[in-house]
Amino acid sequence: MTGPERREQLIAVGRKLFAHKGFEATTVEEVAARASVSKPVVYEHFGGKEGLYAVVVDREIQSLMGSISTALEEPEGARVLLERATLALLDYIENDPDGFRILVRDSPPGQSTGSFASVLDDVVVHVEHLLAAEFKQRGLDAKSAPIHAHMLVGMVALTGPWWLDRRKFKKEEVAAHLVNLAWNGLSGLDRSPRLVTRPER
Repeated sequence: MTGPERREQLIAVGRKLFAHKGFEATTVEEVAARASVSKPVVYEHFGGKEGLYAVVVDREIQSLMGSISTALEEPEGARVLLERATLALLDYIENDPDGFRILVRDSPPGQSTGSFASVLDDVVVHVEHLLAAEFKQRGLDAKSAPIHAHMLVGMVALTGPWWLDRRKFKKEEVAAHLVNLAWNGLSGLDRSPRLVTRPER
């Protein structure tokens, strides 16, 4: 194999191991054995397990963010964009379960980027801008858009792993239910929400 071919082989092997065993349980020895190379070859290409993991995760993030960004590109109304973004995440989960498992598993200690949480932060920023514009059109307080953006993204993000493990519903059904709850919830927002259990004094 050429150097680049060997690198791609190691990335593929590492990706499969990280998906099924997680970062902590995967060892450089196992990566090397599965690729039929010596440990120094892995170190030569990636500097260690952390370096290999970082490359694998970076590729997964690029892939997922590419799909979601494309879904949010065309300005066709908030409802359509919400459907597209939801389907983009579910498409990724369906087509690339290994990649998704890598992103939702725990990252190495001290690593603040390159995780599903950092992907979601990026998505929240996109959604926040969309909601702020929609809120202004409806006469709602646009300052509350960040709260709603986190709630919407969190709802989809938590449903994704659940669906991956069970697959009792078709992807389109899951997306339809998510969008139904989100969209109809947004449509019926009170202008000044209050808690019933803690009335204002």
